[in-house]
Amino acid sequence: MMQKQWKYLEDHSSKLTRKAKEAPFVPNGMAGFAVTVACRLYKLKSGGNSKMSLHLIHMHVAAQGFVVGAMTLGTSYSRICNILLDRGVLFTPVNSLFSACLIDW
Repeated sequence: MMQKQWKYLEDHSSKLTRKAKEAPFVPNGMAGFAVTVACRLYKLKSGGNSKMSLHLIHMHVAAQGFVVGAMTLGTSYSRICNILLDRGVLFTPVNSLFSACLIDW
């Protein structure tokens, strides 16, 4: 039986780094999700007479909204970059935080 030969093996940190370079909004969405959950759990701990299920529903909606927003921004940015590249407006990567979509061009 023939075993598959992998070109490279990557651990979790190198995979996350590679994905962050490919799509910079993914780590932002993950960080926002973690912060949202932490804030809602702190609010749950600090008091309030609301039911547990209500806190969990609010936490779920807020975290999911943050991730969907980050994905929407990332997709929109990538689409705008592709349109500008097709029209010839962008020739070289600009020096900005979000120039990651232009790395492969």
